[in-house]
Amino acid sequence: MEQLRVVLAPMEGLTDFLMRQTLTEASSYAWCVTEFLRITQQLLPESTFLRHMPELCSKSQTRNGTPVHLQLLGSEPQLMAESAARAAELGVAAVDINFGCPAKTVNKHRGGAALLNEPELIYKIMSAVRQAVPKQIPVSAKIRLGINNTQELFDNVAAVAQANSSWLTIHARTKSQGYRPPVDWRAIADARCHANGMPLIANGDIVSVASAHACRDITGCSTLMVGRAAVSQPGLINQINRDTTALSWPSVHQLQQQFLINMQGNDSGVVGRYKQWLAMTALHYPEAAAHFNRVKRIKTRTEMLMAAAV
Repeated sequence: MEQLRVVLAPMEGLTDFLMRQTLTEASSYAWCVTEFLRITQQLLPESTFLRHMPELCSKSQTRNGTPVHLQLLGSEPQLMAESAARAAELGVAAVDINFGCPAKTVNKHRGGAALLNEPELIYKIMSAVRQAVPKQIPVSAKIRLGINNTQELFDNVAAVAQANSSWLTIHARTKSQGYRPPVDWRAIADARCHANGMPLIANGDIVSVASAHACRDITGCSTLMVGRAAVSQPGLINQINRDTTALSWPSVHQLQQQFLINMQGNDSGVVGRYKQWLAMTALHYPEAAAHFNRVKRIKTRTEMLMAAAV
């Protein structure tokens, strides 16, 4: 059976440059995808692309050589195409288009999953981006099963495929579900016949080795995208694709200490990000839960650095 490949999912407010660097050094990913860069009314300057994706200055790779793909979000085909072309000029490895974000603040401006009832527009965006980017640079998309149901799923998959996209990632929930269960991996399998040979990547509720294998068996996808579980269990991806054991708490704690040391920003931002990751790992590591209880009232970076070193 073909070995599973795992992609680190884009997660707004979570998988920034430093988190991508940290997680890709802890586990072996096929590639990772940035948080979305919102494209609205005008072409963004180069400085915005470089600030959003610093890896553009290092051959579109993390420090350990994991490829990084830029995700764009918007609804205007020509502007999306111009933005993708600018990213290509800056050396991006690949461009991904977000049609999956369920956030109301994004959807009310016709972004993300709000477009899932407009397969014609999805085709226009994907086709414009594909034509604007050199053929050696992959162009992909990420969608959900639909807005409230799967009625448009097959048309959306066909639209992405007809635009000559390199692959399509499908999150196995609808927009209205948000992140609530259940996922419908079977719908991804059913969509395959509308993909016209375009590779599909499965996403949604892959939280363990067992669920990764089950997802592969049901969807037929040999590449999976993993999100929050990759953050809460930094060694999970190597467990999936290399059959290793879970990372020990000392190893995870060391990753988090280095993350804290390397973070930039004001006290509230740095401390908040550290607590966020610590709380997520507490779901799997009792030691993390105990450490979180010790530091949860700390408000300054200096105090947190001292506490994390214990």
